[in-house]
Amino acid sequence: MSNNLYVYIYILIMAFTTWCMRVIPSLVMKRPIENRFIQSFLYYVPYVTLAVMTFPAIIEATQSPAAGVAAFIAGIIAAWMGIRLLGVAAICCITVFILELFL
Repeated sequence: MSNNLYVYIYILIMAFTTWCMRVIPSLVMKRPIENRFIQSFLYYVPYVTLAVMTFPAIIEATQSPAAGVAAFIAGIIAAWMGIRLLGVAAICCITVFILELFL
């Protein structure tokens, strides 16, 4: 078989898996979730997923991982202080720029 056929098979498998993940819960769950623990767990799932995908990219996007970690910490501190998203991004970029000049 050609490589293109394998690609189409992989795409179909991924599409079916995604479809199952969306359809099965709606078929199984007949009434709203009342358990507060499960509700809070499901509330944070998108944020955790985004963090898990973003954190390695932050560290690996720079030439030195130390600059990425420092920018991550600077971004957390800036966000904690209430600085808006554009400001946080600028602080992170400036942190990486300065640290990579010296590392």
